[in-house]
Amino acid sequence: MRQDEITEVVERSAKLVAEHYVFPELAERIAAHLGDRLRAGRYADVTDPATLGALVTEDLQSVNRDLHLRLKHHTTALPERDQDPDEGAWADLTARHMGGVARVERLAGNVGLLDLRPFLAPPLLGGAAVTAALGLLAGTDALLLDLRGNLGGSPDMTALVCGWFFAEPVHLHTMYDRAGAGRQYWSAAHLPVPGYHPDKPVYVLTGPKTFSGGEELAYDLQQLGRATVVGEPTGGGAHPRVGFRTHPHLELTVPVARPVHAATGTNWEGCGVVPDVEVPAAEALDTAYRTVLESLLAADPQRPTADEAREALAALS
Repeated sequence: MRQDEITEVVERSAKLVAEHYVFPELAERIAAHLGDRLRAGRYADVTDPATLGALVTEDLQSVNRDLHLRLKHHTTALPERDQDPDEGAWADLTARHMGGVARVERLAGNVGLLDLRPFLAPPLLGGAAVTAALGLLAGTDALLLDLRGNLGGSPDMTALVCGWFFAEPVHLHTMYDRAGAGRQYWSAAHLPVPGYHPDKPVYVLTGPKTFSGGEELAYDLQQLGRATVVGEPTGGGAHPRVGFRTHPHLELTVPVARPVHAATGTNWEGCGVVPDVEVPAAEALDTAYRTVLESLLAADPQRPTADEAREALAALS
């Protein structure tokens, strides 16, 4: 990269942050910091977009550690438009990842397992696949919801999934933009499959890769008292973002809103979702499965699936 290209990318990035970042006062500080770093020669030896993206991202996040604020490198050239270079890729990604449903299974003891990754697709694209999975699991006696590999996605899909767990619509959070205007998000009022009975236990599995919308789903179910979270603390990215093309291979992602949860008055930005039962992410499935089998057997030792539940417990020992 030529120095004039680098200067243009950094100056445009600073301007976009100042104009769009959700916290105006912090936006000015972050933009000023980028300008200071540029003038100090921070990027003088940069020769390629990937290196520039990494350095600018480090500087962007140094002020308040917002992990959604970054200069993202793309190997493939971005479309020549100003905003949201990722937007057109959703349909292809959803098709290649079966709507975000990586695994749906009935485990021994009539325990359901639903693995949603690598993202939560918008309901228009992934809703049919997700509701089909929920319908298959409606008859299980407990559920393990695996979000360890979920990198984020649509808050509307989070609201759809939450609707399956609550008999009535529940206020999840209000999303506030830079100007302070808010939009409320509620769990879906109706799904075309039977809901999950409120007495059935739900365990959500998390890890350090769980991020953004995946964190929101875990946080919603935990804070509203509908699920127990098992695993490791999550990444800590709560602010939704938009993308701006600053170079054929560089996208500036800028958080433009912040959620305020109805139950807590705050969110998971910077701190992540803290598990109720903290274990290494790799052990979360076995830990939650063992716990739920023990609780099901304690509640009814003569249940129809008791023998297979005991065999599964023995295998986990």
